[in-house]
Formats: sequence, C-alpha cells, structure tokens
Amino acid sequence: MIKSDSIVSSMEHSVSAGASWVEIEEVVNLRTQKRLAADILGVGRNKIWLDPNEISEIANANSRQTVRKLVSDGLVIKKPVTMHSRARARELNLARRDGRHRGFGKRKGTADARMPSQVLWMRRQRVLRRLLVKYRASGKIDKHLYHELYHLGKGNTFKHKRALVEHIHRAKAEKAREKQIKEAMDTKRAKGKAARERKLERAAAKRNAALAGDE
Repeated sequence: MIKSDSIVSSMEHSVSAGASWVEIEEVVNLRTQKRLAADILGVGRNKIWLDPNEISEIANANSRQTVRKLVSDGLVIKKPVTMHSRARARELNLARRDGRHRGFGKRKGTADARMPSQVLWMRRQRVLRRLLVKYRASGKIDKHLYHELYHLGKGNTFKHKRALVEHIHRAKAEKAREKQIKEAMDTKRAKGKAARERKLERAAAKRNAALAGDE
C-alpha cells in the first residue's frame, strides 16, 4: 500500500498542475467510482482520493474489477487515518495523579456525587472479604475466626486491609498465648495430681507398715 508521504506528494503534484476537484467534478461525475472504491476499501467516500491527473481513466472504470485495478495502480487511494494525539491528555492525567488540576475551581458536584460513599463502602467490604476467604482457604484462619471477623468487618471495625491483617495477627497471637497458658495449667494440674497420688501412696504404705508392726 502507498504510504502517506507518497499521497501527499501526489496531491502536491496535482495542485501544482492546476487541477482542482471543484473544476473536475463540474466536468466529470465520479460518484460511482468513489462509491465502488469506498466499498472495496471498506471506508467512507470522503476517505477516497482520486488522482486528478488520471480523470479520464478513472471515469472509464465502471466495474469493481476496473476499480480494483486502479487501486493497485495507485490512482485510487485510501486516505490515511487522521491522527488525534493523546500526548496532551496523557500529560494532564499524569499531572492529575500528582494532585494537580483538582482544586475547588475544577470540581463539579458534591463530594458524595464525585465519589459516592456507598461505592467506597462496597469496595472496602469486597477487599476485606476477599482477604478473609483467601486466609480461610489457605488455613491461616479457621471458620470460627472467619465468621467473627466477617461480622466485625460488616460492623465497620476495620477501616482498611492493614487493620484487618493486624487484627488477625493479634487474634492468632492471643489464641496461641491462651493455648500455651492452658497447656501450662494442665501440666501443673497433672503434676499436682501425681504428687497427691504419691503422697497418698506413701501415707498408705506407712499405715500398712505400722499395722504390720503392731501385729
């Protein structure tokens, strides 16, 4: 396909030759050729460029096959797509990320209209609940702690994910400490019970020995 610079050079050559499309269209009707070329190239009629220096040959093309030949010969060309640069828009967006162009004069609507509190609430709940599901699936928390934290999150206890993670760490540490204390108490209780049993056995042995001596 002929590049855009060749198209521009061809147009400049046509203009230098003194031919204008207004004068050409007054003499020759090329609407059919434009319509066929637009259909073949898959663009609109305004995107078709016809060579002003080859009007007679283009006017004789009355079939799709001949129009296709004109396209292959470069007499009928699809105009390049008009570029709409987003460089300025990208630069503005980058500045807005840094907080520029967001003052009171740039705002339209209330704070809740610009960013609804309900949307913020839903986003926060979904973040917290995704984390809870992930931790429960990986075994970091059990179903009982999941249920408790789910309702705490619904009650607006956690303002963000970090608060929830810190609460989970504290809850697990507290649970581990309670378990350790319980195990220590059980061990102490078992030792006391064993000591009492040994004491009773010694007392029974002394009593039996005393009875045997009396006999």
